[in-house]
Amino acid sequence: MSHNKCLNCNSETENNYCSHCGQKTSTHRFSLQHFLAHDLVHGVFHLDKGFLYTVKELFTRPGHSIREYVQGKRVKHFNAFTAIIFVLTITLVVSGATKVKSTEIYNQEQLSEYSKLLRDYYKLIILSGIPFYALGSYFIFKKTKQNYTENLVLNTYLTIGILILGLIFPIITIFYTNTEVLYYLKVITPILTILYIFWFYYEYFSAFDYRKISLVIRIILITVYIMLFNGAVNTLANKIGVFLQH
Repeated sequence: MSHNKCLNCNSETENNYCSHCGQKTSTHRFSLQHFLAHDLVHGVFHLDKGFLYTVKELFTRPGHSIREYVQGKRVKHFNAFTAIIFVLTITLVVSGATKVKSTEIYNQEQLSEYSKLLRDYYKLIILSGIPFYALGSYFIFKKTKQNYTENLVLNTYLTIGILILGLIFPIITIFYTNTEVLYYLKVITPILTILYIFWFYYEYFSAFDYRKISLVIRIILITVYIMLFNGAVNTLANKIGVFLQH
């Protein structure tokens, strides 16, 4: 579909690319078919420009920026699926450099070795939750008429922000190894995560036709949903680990 105006910079366009900013004039609405055939493959095999720009946006105006991305302003942003693979790679490198094992901090001797391993790879559990986060936001914010794949994209960027926040504590443990202090500092990540989820969704959906109280209630619902989902996955993983140990 060709646009008379560029969705990224609002300039008049005539050809396949905007002469002002360079974005394609055939910017599409997200769909599952295009996601599987193009975005996912592109996210795995190519690196786009704009990673630092995307990180900056995720921590200065996350919801507004990603809403604009979903609605068509995509030329400056790092592809969501490339970005999440890149950030995951960074988290694995940082986790490997930490001087303190998670078992020393959490001090849960009753957990099986399998369960402790799952705790070390908690970020992978977060990644597997993206389709479920998208399902939750799709139904809770259904009034916006955003399709499931658009919710998948926005929640992928949300997860990128969460993963970057999750780097704070492992980085601390690279330079600081007092486990007694770290035991209490470990609450930093979940607190920041909850605040970030609320901030992201509030900015993203504030542009839609919701009364403020209705919007806040819906954001509380989706935040609780995400935290309960992550908690349920962890509990299930621990139970599976204990079962396999026996």
